Amino acid sequence: MKKAWILTGCIVLIGSFIFQDLTRAETDELIRYWNQWRGPDMTGIFPGANPPIEWSEKGKNIKWKTRIPGKGHASPVIWQDKVFLVSATKIGQKVKSAELKATEKELPAWRRLMGKKVTHTLRFMVFAIDRKTGDVLWQRTAVETVPHEGIFKDGSWASASPVTDGEYLLAYFGSSGLYCYDLQGNLQWEKDFGQMDIMFDFGEGSSPVLYDDIVIVNWDHEGQSFIVALDKRTGTEKWRTGKDETTTWSTPIVASVDGTLQVITSGNKRTRGYDLQTGKQIWEAGGLYLNTIPTPIFDNGTVFVASGYQKQVIQAIRVIGARGDITGTDAIRWHQQEDAPYTPSLLLYGDTLYGLKVNKGILSCYDPMTGERYYGPQRLPGIKGVFASPVGAGGRVYLIGRNGTSLVIKRGKTFEVLTQNSLDDNFDASPAIAESELYLRGHKYLYCIRRIDRP
Repeated sequence: MKKAWILTGCIVLIGSFIFQDLTRAETDELIRYWNQWRGPDMTGIFPGANPPIEWSEKGKNIKWKTRIPGKGHASPVIWQDKVFLVSATKIGQKVKSAELKATEKELPAWRRLMGKKVTHTLRFMVFAIDRKTGDVLWQRTAVETVPHEGIFKDGSWASASPVTDGEYLLAYFGSSGLYCYDLQGNLQWEKDFGQMDIMFDFGEGSSPVLYDDIVIVNWDHEGQSFIVALDKRTGTEKWRTGKDETTTWSTPIVASVDGTLQVITSGNKRTRGYDLQTGKQIWEAGGLYLNTIPTPIFDNGTVFVASGYQKQVIQAIRVIGARGDITGTDAIRWHQQEDAPYTPSLLLYGDTLYGLKVNKGILSCYDPMTGERYYGPQRLPGIKGVFASPVGAGGRVYLIGRNGTSLVIKRGKTFEVLTQNSLDDNFDASPAIAESELYLRGHKYLYCIRRIDRP
């Protein structure tokens, strides 16, 4: 009998180890790939990855580069042997309806200078690229349509990054729809949310979020704003919660707070936390200003948010136990009104928090617990402007300039440049990272950067 109990115990123990290994394998599968905007945990960090720190057009560590039709500032995402990205191309003859003409005449001169007018029908496209060769495995046309609004002069009509969980791929084009594919490019469903009324016709850009079986879309504009959850397999709405919010371009995140999964959004009026399962708002905090773009970061019970258009703000908000309106309470761990990013998101890397100033090549590094500045504002040599968000891997921070110049700096409390690199393209999309590769999406090309040992 004693031997039987020992044998049974061994079987149970072995079974538990197998179960743990399977669970770990499933978890590792999800965190092994840069499957969404800002990476596997939406922080801009890829733990364990070791991409190169040097590259150049002369062939140094360029595995391949592939020309991508059209234009899109959306970041690429990765799953197994594929890279996915989206783009918008002009097709056909110029369109000039009476309605568009009338709309343009109503615009003040400064808006006409800052924006791009609608001139053509656009083809919104989804691409799958072979990671080994850079070949286009498949491309799909999601929709062909004439946009109802223009975009910012430096923007694109394909600025929302796709997201995948290895089963489905979600490509989102805002007012032109959300499209769900399998990884072979077969359309599963599509969803039309209507038309956004974007402030100043600056274009659309918030990316969808996929968590377990739920797709989250944030719809902030000058009309009735809302956040909505959909079933990933059917596109059926699970819940929709209205918001008192104006135009933002910030992508939500999902975080576990007090044992509950929360969807956290930053906004011009309020940063908010919602119950993932029901859409019920749990807490809110004011403090940001117009044109909020950076994606929140969650770590150890604290949310880091920023906005940098009219007023530059960085906030650290303690959300453990938060309920109702926590504006002006002790939940606001620290708040500063200078050197905040406008378009790029913050980067939290261990005990260092990085933020670019507006869209300039000027960097500051902070203690995330207190907001104490370790260094900065530090001008980045060779970089004139930055729209791409910084990313981190291998104890390094990668900063991609619009002019093709990039810096790799050492993570730490002092500013140390490891390398300065240059490519013959312009970059607004944020990088994606694989184990030993860096993917840079330019205005013309998608680059795969990997260490190549030359004889």
